Amino acid sequence: MQPEWIMGLIGGLLIGLAGAVFLLGNGRIMGASGIIGGLVDGSGHSDKWDRLIFLAGVFAAPMALMGFVGTPETNATDNIAVLIAAGLLVGVGTRIANGCTSGHGVCGISRLSFRGIIATVFYILAGGLTMVFFRHLLGVI
Repeated sequence: MQPEWIMGLIGGLLIGLAGAVFLLGNGRIMGASGIIGGLVDGSGHSDKWDRLIFLAGVFAAPMALMGFVGTPETNATDNIAVLIAAGLLVGVGTRIANGCTSGHGVCGISRLSFRGIIATVFYILAGGLTMVFFRHLLGVI
């Protein structure tokens, strides 16, 4: 059995590779929230199929890998209300920040973008504070 960090390392390498391929192939930053947002608000109509194919790959790749490595264990809560609230808050946050961790964190930092670095620092800080608040103070996660 491999150490748990190996799967995280492999996943991180694959996300980085996907970001590089997307940038080289399309000339655009691979930001998942921007890709989804462009479909939702209609601003990405001209490249709708590129966006849909990207999203299909985001969902299909883990499904295909589960055949080889099995279903991963998660630490996600069983509380559906918390999961829905978390998803909505992430969506709102990515719109406010003009991007998400894939756009700012993976692609922004790799391009030495000051904006990407600052956004990622605040994502990590906000995530840590959220965990302290909801897990340790409220006990809902």
